[in-house]
Amino acid sequence: MKTIITIGRQFGSGGREIGEKLAKEFGIPCYDKELLSRAAKESGFCEELIQTHDERPTNSFLYNLVMDTYSFGYNAAGMIDMPISQKVFLAQFDAIKKMADEGPCIIVGRCADYALADYDNCLSVFIHGDMPCKIKRIMEKYQLTENKAKDMIMKKDRQRQSYYNYYSSKKWGASDSYDLSVNSSVLGVDGTVNLLKQFITDFENK
Repeated sequence: MKTIITIGRQFGSGGREIGEKLAKEFGIPCYDKELLSRAAKESGFCEELIQTHDERPTNSFLYNLVMDTYSFGYNAAGMIDMPISQKVFLAQFDAIKKMADEGPCIIVGRCADYALADYDNCLSVFIHGDMPCKIKRIMEKYQLTENKAKDMIMKKDRQRQSYYNYYSSKKWGASDSYDLSVNSSVLGVDGTVNLLKQFITDFENK
């Protein structure tokens, strides 16, 4: 296998679980939170700082000014005046490319499809779902009421959309931004994994 798969996902759609199961099927690594550790290690930022900015663009000048005091690495000429949120994005961007260069893998979120746009062996997938299914999933996962689950979904998706649209030249969740867009509510997690497995196999054999 030689394909890199990037997975964008709505919160509660099961995107991360689908990525992990798909990676297991192919015997390749799946990177989600692991990407943050890698970006922190290679950039010199502390991991807490990377997590704070994870898929969250910030336009707060004061916040960036304060956080810049505590940042390390990525201070080469031309980057000193860059907001901390953009430095963190570049650290993740760099980590994504290095992971892809190491071999086939699955990378969840964090504009990975945009970072790897020049890679011919990259397939971009977006996982979305029906709101009732997403609410049920989040209620069970975090022991929340229906209203709190829905609020959490909408907040997380707004953050992801804002982050993706801010840093990439594409539109988060729009079908023409990805090679394949799948509603996981229709087939369920395992059905979606099977669909993607076939899609990737066909791509490899074309």
